[in-house]
Amino acid sequence: MKKILSVLMAICLCSALFTASASPAAAKQYVLSSPDGKLVLSITSAEQISYSLSHDGTALLSNSVISMQLVDGTVYGGAAKVQKVTRRSVDQTHSAILYKKAEVRDNFNELTLKFKQFSLVFRAYDEGMAYRFVSHSKVPYAVQAEQADFCFEKDWNMYVPYVCQNTETLESQLMNSFENVYRYTPLSGWDKRYLSFLPLMVDADDGKKICITEADVFDYPGLYLYNSDKDHKLEAVFAAYPKETEQGGHNNLQMKVTEREPYLAQYPAAASKAFPWRIVAVSSEDAQMADNDLVWKLSTAPDPNQDFSWVKPGKVAWDWWNDWNIYGVDFVSGINNDTYKYYIDFASANGIEYVILDEGWAVTGEADMFQIVPEIDLPMLIEYATERNVGLILWAGYWAMERDMEKVCKHYSAMGIKGFKVDFMDRDDATMIDFHHRAAKMGAKYQLMMDFHGTYKPTGLHRTYPNVINYEGVFGLEQRKWDMAEDQVEYDVTMPYIRMLAGPIDYTQGAMRNATRSNFRSINSEPMSMGTRCHQLADYVVFISPLNMLCDSPSNYMAEPECTKFIAEIPTTWDETRALAGKVGDYIVMARRSGDTWYVGGLTDWTARDIEIDLSFLGEGEYTIELFKDGVNAHKVARDYKKVVEQVPASRKITVHLAPGGGFAAKICK
Repeated sequence: MKKILSVLMAICLCSALFTASASPAAAKQYVLSSPDGKLVLSITSAEQISYSLSHDGTALLSNSVISMQLVDGTVYGGAAKVQKVTRRSVDQTHSAILYKKAEVRDNFNELTLKFKQFSLVFRAYDEGMAYRFVSHSKVPYAVQAEQADFCFEKDWNMYVPYVCQNTETLESQLMNSFENVYRYTPLSGWDKRYLSFLPLMVDADDGKKICITEADVFDYPGLYLYNSDKDHKLEAVFAAYPKETEQGGHNNLQMKVTEREPYLAQYPAAASKAFPWRIVAVSSEDAQMADNDLVWKLSTAPDPNQDFSWVKPGKVAWDWWNDWNIYGVDFVSGINNDTYKYYIDFASANGIEYVILDEGWAVTGEADMFQIVPEIDLPMLIEYATERNVGLILWAGYWAMERDMEKVCKHYSAMGIKGFKVDFMDRDDATMIDFHHRAAKMGAKYQLMMDFHGTYKPTGLHRTYPNVINYEGVFGLEQRKWDMAEDQVEYDVTMPYIRMLAGPIDYTQGAMRNATRSNFRSINSEPMSMGTRCHQLADYVVFISPLNMLCDSPSNYMAEPECTKFIAEIPTTWDETRALAGKVGDYIVMARRSGDTWYVGGLTDWTARDIEIDLSFLGEGEYTIELFKDGVNAHKVARDYKKVVEQVPASRKITVHLAPGGGFAAKICK
């Protein structure tokens, strides 16, 4: 235990308790309730600042201490005296750009405790709570460490995404791809070998769920969690500021940290600096977590003077997952002009907005986006695609983008490229957080979309810069190319309640080769999916990805025109979202509206089930439903499905049978 804690402190990963040097102060108590009165946040300011949280009479967190320590010894927290207390209530509606709904109601009660050198802002929503520090320092300073404890009332079970790459030490885990499955284990059963990234969910009493994440992270490292004691307290862990880095990693496209500073982040003199929001989302029913907007609400709104109307969401014909495997042609497929013209023709014929040129279009190992392989004539391909109303997006390794960011963006924007899929960041220390911010800003300047692959979970940058169209940070379908061990189907009915709470996912679904649990094999060059065909179709409704991939080969899609038509036509952003039903790890049913058309999708684990779906939200009138459902033999032949078109019954209730690993997808319109 002592060895682990010393390692944490050596890399400036704070989970220690900071106590101010000021004299003891009389305890002050403050209570803040959510608008519906069910969530109650109790704050204590004494020797330490701590909070407790309950929901509808169920105690969830208690005596959770928070503080922030600067390098000069100043402590935000501790026994400092509260100088002013202000409260306000807000109930407003925001228009959303490229989100899962067109409007978001922002309804909360807020308490601000103002101290001499800092403030603490607490908010209580019906769906959770959040707090943040705000510095009032007028001289330069650096944050040495932050304490953010989450002391749960009982030893509940949790869904924890342990870091599973570079696990030799806790410090080495700070470089990872943020794409893990969840382990279901008691809080006291935390595996001390690992950190966990966010979001993390806890299964509390009375069917309640608690999900921890963060929002509005700028110039500051991302938050990990760790349990250093055998109890039910989780502690915040942060990567210290990089001091030295060296080029390396995947095809020389990464920068590995070789030495760190003794602080997390540093700041010049400023009148006010708002630190990230620490979020505790709470639900009384599982489905509520699948439609939680706290990260979006707590993130900085876009500049109202900046035009983002040029950002066009849509689908992407993608090359890498299917290994450029097209057939029935008279040329050798691969990274060459003929292959990409084939992808462009397929996209154009099916109304698919984009084609990505993934890794290989630029010379491998050079980290130079101006060295294009001789097999690719990029100006010709851009012209060819433009004539067919298809946009091209380029894959970019992190260091290749970072070293020449403005030059790259200016050059390729002028050529007609629509955006970049930036990959292999694999860190969330303060400098990498800053890279994402600068890339988003630079992309906005040159009207380029940014799809951040190989990166941490969203923290709201997609609201601030709507040209940030996607994030990975998810155990997506690419894992099926090489991973036989993990259960993708169970993950698919767990992740929407946890990871997707943070924001959009670059999951890359759409496999036309589908397998049952017993028949699945990992084949890198000819990959398949776990679960049924309708499971893959439902992914496009359940999962949120404004830039949504069609991962399979155009040749395979052309052999499946009925499914391809459904995928190609489905929207990727929405006017309204409703979580209809679900249980974490078992199943989920989501409904989303675009204009006057509703789409409903459902997924199950390996348990076959009949799900009754309440469509009463449709309102009056007659509706037609186009339903893709598992075929009677889908339990044996996963690609078996049936499409039916019928009237929605007057009762507004339908029942759908889902095969093991199955799903359904429906389009409903008048």
